[in-house]
Amino acid sequence: MPKRPPPDADPPLLIACALGIERFALRGGDRGGAAGAERPEVVVLRTGIGPQAAESALTEALGEGTVTARSPVVASGFCAGLAPGMRPGDVVVAEATRDHRPGAPDVTCRDNGPLLGALRRRGLTVHSGLLRGSDHVVRGPERAALHAAGAIAVDMESAATLGVARRSGGRPVAAVRVVVDAPEHELVRIGTVRGGISAFTVLRSMLPVFYEWHRSLLLPRR
Repeated sequence: MPKRPPPDADPPLLIACALGIERFALRGGDRGGAAGAERPEVVVLRTGIGPQAAESALTEALGEGTVTARSPVVASGFCAGLAPGMRPGDVVVAEATRDHRPGAPDVTCRDNGPLLGALRRRGLTVHSGLLRGSDHVVRGPERAALHAAGAIAVDMESAATLGVARRSGGRPVAAVRVVVDAPEHELVRIGTVRGGISAFTVLRSMLPVFYEWHRSLLLPRR
């Protein structure tokens, strides 16, 4: 963990993911275009699987006195696509996240324009819309029901991660997920390995996009 920055220094970017393989991709990925003084400090936090693990990890990471107490937060990793035509390796940028628990407020991602632009300039297929939270793996009819209710993708940690981040103070938040499982490409089918490799390769390319987003947040203050 990096040393705590001075009070007037820009906080590091906090990227939260659930799985070890996601953290491996994000930490070891492409750093092109991020060299030198322009590169912000980044902390990649593995939260563990599920909304409760994400909430616990983020509450600790954003606690008073921590290096990431004031950090912008990105929830990243893999997700299940809900819209017909989605394929492994497609990218989902949340306009908002919605928790699986009734009554929890949506978290709106207001600063995702630079993310969308940077991803599309890299030639990736990008979808933007509502990202739903769940406490279990979503399949079959439940997948169709979530899509009918307005969601384009689902995962188990993003809504919980951004919920804690927003409650802990007014900070920029974003959720960027890579589709590994889609309506026509479910994980139980042949081709799972190929889809997983595609998603991993795309996730591994994300770091410069997150650097660009972080820089865009700092510009108005300088």
